Amino acid sequence: MALIALASPILTKEYSNSKKSGRDIVLVIDTSGSMQQGHFDEKNPMKNKFDVVKEVASDFVTRRENDRIGLVTFADVAFVSSPLTFEKEFLAKIITMQKLGIAGQKTAINDALVHSYAMLEHSQSKSKIVILLTDGIDNMSKVSVEDVTNLIAISDIKLYTIGIGDTRDYDGRSLKAFAKAGEGEAFAASNSAMLHEIYSKIDALEETKIDDKKVVQHVYLFVYPLFLAILSLLLFIYFRVMGGSK
Repeated sequence: MALIALASPILTKEYSNSKKSGRDIVLVIDTSGSMQQGHFDEKNPMKNKFDVVKEVASDFVTRRENDRIGLVTFADVAFVSSPLTFEKEFLAKIITMQKLGIAGQKTAINDALVHSYAMLEHSQSKSKIVILLTDGIDNMSKVSVEDVTNLIAISDIKLYTIGIGDTRDYDGRSLKAFAKAGEGEAFAASNSAMLHEIYSKIDALEETKIDDKKVVQHVYLFVYPLFLAILSLLLFIYFRVMGGSK
């Protein structure tokens, strides 16, 4: 027992302490009449732009496991279709339920951005992101370009903009200016494959940080054989003394 105690047996346990830092993200999606245009998906020309956008946005949502995501849709008017939520299945359903023309036929990009920034105004997340997608030029907003650009510039929210379809259909210059003010990037997609690639790129750029620390706990077991060794020694001495006294 003394020799085992000197060998110092150890029981080792490992614990994983993962800290995941999620983001608050608002998707801003155009539901105006122009999104009905077909031939956006090369594999299925019958799909219109809006059908493809809903598929890609739903896929993006399901991949962001640790983030809260909200949805703003716009056309003549802009409104919150879903508040920020961790319920990805619920949000994916909300996205698939969106209908063209539900908010009108025209385009209110500036108003939609104001709504999305208002959603994130009281967010406590360290990382806040807005992803704007449109295929048109603003022709219905009550908020001016200058005002919304100033709002973007003074905010700590990162902005990505995506123009889809023919470059003549949307105002690429304004989308680039918005993205620059929001310290993000501006993208353009002329087909579904490019749109998938853009959302994948944004997903990679805004990867959720995971701080995975391993904690190792050591339990020293030498005390048990040492106790038995001392007890055995004391018993040996006791019986030796008792035997000698007889």
